[in-house]
Amino acid sequence: MSEATPAPSSPAAPASAPSAPPRRRGPFGGRPGGAAMTPGEKPQDFKGSFKKLLRYLGKHRRAIVVVIVFAVISTAFSIVGPKILGMATTTLFEGVMAQIAGIGQGIDFVTIAHILILLAGLYIASALFQFVQGFLMAGVSNKVCYSLRRDIDSKIMRLPFSYYDKTATGDVMSRITNDVDAIQQTLSQSVTQIITSLASFIGILVMMFSISWMMTLIALATLPLSVGAVAFIIARSQKHFVAQQEYLGKVNGLVEENFGAHTIVRAFNGEQRAIKQFAESNDTLYGAAWRANFLSGLMMPLMTVIGNLGYVVVCVMGGWLASQGRITVGDIQAFMYYMRSFQQPIVQLSQVSNALQQTVAAAERIFGFLEEDEIPADASDAEADDAVGGNAGAGDLFGATVGATVSADTVAAVAGAVSFEHVRFGYGAGKPVIHDFTAEVAPGQKIAIVGHTGAGKTTIVKLLMRFYDVDAGAIRIDGHDIRSFKRDDLRSLFGMVLQDTWLYNASVADNIRYGRLEATDEEVRAAARIAQADHFISTLPDGYEMVLNEEASNVSQGQKQLLTIARAVLHDPKILILDEATSSVDTRTEILIQKAMDNLMIGRTSFIIAHRLSTIRNADLILVMENGDIVEQGSHEDLLAAGGHYAGLYSSQFTPAT
Repeated sequence: MSEATPAPSSPAAPASAPSAPPRRRGPFGGRPGGAAMTPGEKPQDFKGSFKKLLRYLGKHRRAIVVVIVFAVISTAFSIVGPKILGMATTTLFEGVMAQIAGIGQGIDFVTIAHILILLAGLYIASALFQFVQGFLMAGVSNKVCYSLRRDIDSKIMRLPFSYYDKTATGDVMSRITNDVDAIQQTLSQSVTQIITSLASFIGILVMMFSISWMMTLIALATLPLSVGAVAFIIARSQKHFVAQQEYLGKVNGLVEENFGAHTIVRAFNGEQRAIKQFAESNDTLYGAAWRANFLSGLMMPLMTVIGNLGYVVVCVMGGWLASQGRITVGDIQAFMYYMRSFQQPIVQLSQVSNALQQTVAAAERIFGFLEEDEIPADASDAEADDAVGGNAGAGDLFGATVGATVSADTVAAVAGAVSFEHVRFGYGAGKPVIHDFTAEVAPGQKIAIVGHTGAGKTTIVKLLMRFYDVDAGAIRIDGHDIRSFKRDDLRSLFGMVLQDTWLYNASVADNIRYGRLEATDEEVRAAARIAQADHFISTLPDGYEMVLNEEASNVSQGQKQLLTIARAVLHDPKILILDEATSSVDTRTEILIQKAMDNLMIGRTSFIIAHRLSTIRNADLILVMENGDIVEQGSHEDLLAAGGHYAGLYSSQFTPAT
């Protein structure tokens, strides 16, 4: 069992439960999330996921409308520019021809200057509109992604432990990082690119028709060739891009594994094996990347060849029309520019369509996570009036809240009596771990739970703190079914020290203060002294203000355990849970901690899970578990005298080998 306290971004509240009342379902129904998204992956439900993403965008509809309008205006100004520039070219050409013919006043520089000033104004206005729409869209994309990350983080706190039993931590992290980043990149870049590409395509087509419908039809004849070339290359390069990203992930994974376990690799002479594995994955990555980039690199040359074929025909046609006086030289210049730009929106839209598919696939994973079934809400007063005390229904995935809601005054007056009444539980349907667990614990008793690995010891603790709800039977504290407590109130009664320590990136004092956030510095030091941690803390470079790194690897494993014990001391709980709490410390430190724990457990109900039976000799009651049931119970002396399971466990640890 890993320590149950979730790692927060800041230690704002005790780790027991989410602050907001949890809901049964996510906001969009219920659908499980999948594995990590592979770039190039297509969504299974494009329309549904896209609509859900639009709900987040809908909160910023005014800004998006302004972005669309500004993008269209900016594109329109840039498209009109070549036409106006053609007017300047025509004026210059006509002036030169007039000088050659010896007629007129020559080149009209005033008119040309006016045209160029107008052209400069259009381009400056286009740039300003483009800047504003880019600024607004960047704000929208960041706000949407902020909302998504906030909702995912809140969802993490509302999901049952059963979800994390079947889901990799990296997959959850991928949703809040990679998937949200994919959406942010598309919203900030691709959305405006779609608008400008469509506006450019339509605008360029209109301007081309306004100049010459004959030359426009010739240009359009190259369109099917361009689209076909783009589709051909994308269809064949996409699988290589997917393979590239897949093997890039494998290469990164191998590097991370070998670096993280470098000592083990060296100890077992695994260097050559690791090098061979990396070389194979790296070779595959190289091949996929080479093919992907080679094929995608063919796109522009093919587009250029096709465009040049149409360009040659249009030039010939334009020259003939100009000789007939049916088109001006400036219009030919403008048309050549439009001809060059005509295929760019097509290429951009094809690239954006692929990015859009990836984005919706990322959104589908995010919304799948947000729609996971949540921990049921605590009982409200109205539910309590209708509730009937009893067991959770077997078909209820998370159990149910039963009986009247326990008041805060009752919680404050809890003495610590705990009873297990025919408890039955399994992590999966039809696979019980606890079969029929019954035990009575008086206030202030020291209860030890022992047994072989997998006997169900830690599961009992998880049920006691309502990390899971029982399938049948009941657990009561001072006669109240624990399902009638609010989760915050229930878990405030407990202090936990687990075998797997959890410390976060903050000072030593802050890590201890996590047990009670309002504690003073003196109270923190007093807790550390009781936990036998004050001495080693005083030897650290900055003492209580030394900052632990992200993995808390700048203190030893035993020191980590002492800090978690100090945290539990500071919390001052009614019920104490120690799950192999001294397993990571040396014998001398264990004796000191055991003495401190004996003092701490005075007047408190305590549950001790232990494999080292030397630590539980003075327990008031020892429960021996086997395959989810209590097979023996009694004091240390009584169980040894009985010569049963406990005696066998004890002799296996303390009888010298012969």
